Amino acid sequence: MADYSPMGKATGARTGNRRPKGHLLWSVRGHFRSPGRPRLWIELLLIAVSYWIYSMVRNAVPEMEVQAQHNAHDIWALEQTLHIDVERSINHAFDSVTWLITGLDYDYATLHFIVTIAVLVWLFRAHSGRYAAARLSLFVTTGFALVGYYFYPLAPPRLMVDGGFIDTVEKHHTWGSMASGDMAHVSNQFAAMPSMHIGWSLWCGLTIWFLAKRTWVRILGVIYPLTTLIVIVATANHFFMDAIAGACCTFIGLGASRLVYRRWPYSFPKAAPAPLPLPEPEPQPVGAGR
Repeated sequence: MADYSPMGKATGARTGNRRPKGHLLWSVRGHFRSPGRPRLWIELLLIAVSYWIYSMVRNAVPEMEVQAQHNAHDIWALEQTLHIDVERSINHAFDSVTWLITGLDYDYATLHFIVTIAVLVWLFRAHSGRYAAARLSLFVTTGFALVGYYFYPLAPPRLMVDGGFIDTVEKHHTWGSMASGDMAHVSNQFAAMPSMHIGWSLWCGLTIWFLAKRTWVRILGVIYPLTTLIVIVATANHFFMDAIAGACCTFIGLGASRLVYRRWPYSFPKAAPAPLPLPEPEPQPVGAGR
C-alpha cells in the first residue's frame, strides 16, 4: 500500500532523486559503446598535457651516443642487405637544389605539427562522433614511439659517423628545426626510431581518406604521408626502417582503439549521439532499511 503521509512523500522524493549505484560505471560503459560529443576545454587540456609528457619523456631519454651510432650502422647494414639503402643518394640529390631542400627543411620542422592539429580540429568540429576513438589511436601511436625512443637510441643518418650524409639544416642554416643547429642542445638527437613524422602523417592521411567527402581532398590524404617520407629521407633525418616502424605504430594505435571501442574509429556515426540515460533506480518499498 502506498504511503500518503508527509514522511512518505519526503522519503519518495529522496529515493527518486538519488543517483543509482554504479552510475559512473554506466557512463563509462556508455562512452565506449557510443562516444559522446567531446568538450573543447577538456580536449585542449588533454592535448597540451599529452604533448608536454611526450616532449618530457622524449628529451629525458639518456643520449647514449655510442649505442645510437652502433644501432645506426646496424640499420644501414640491414638496408644494404635488403637493397633499399638509397637514402644517401636521395639526400645528395635533393641537397643539390638549394631552394628545394630548404623548403623540405622547413616542412620537416613545422608541417607535421600543423597538419596533425588541423586534422584534430576538423575531427572535433565536423566528426564529433568519431573524434574520441580517432584521438585515442593517435595517443597510442605516440605512446609506442616513446617506448622506441627509450629502448632503441638511434643516430639519424645526418649524425651517423662515416655515413656520408649531409646535414641539410646545418649546411643551409634554416630555422625552426630542433634537429640541428642552435636548437639541437634542447632536443634528444637520438630519438629517431620510430619516425613520428611518418606515424602522425599516416594517421592524418588515413583519417582524411576515410572521412573526407571530396575526391581531391582524399587524394591529398594519400599524398601527404608519401611526401613526408620523401622529406624525412631527403633531409637525412630518418632511415627507411624508421618510417616502417612509424607506420607500425600507427596501425597498433588503430588496433588499440578498435579493441577499446569495439569498432574502427572511422566507422562511428559522424555526429556524437546524446548521452545514454542513466538507468532508473529500483523502487524502494516504504519502510525498507528501518
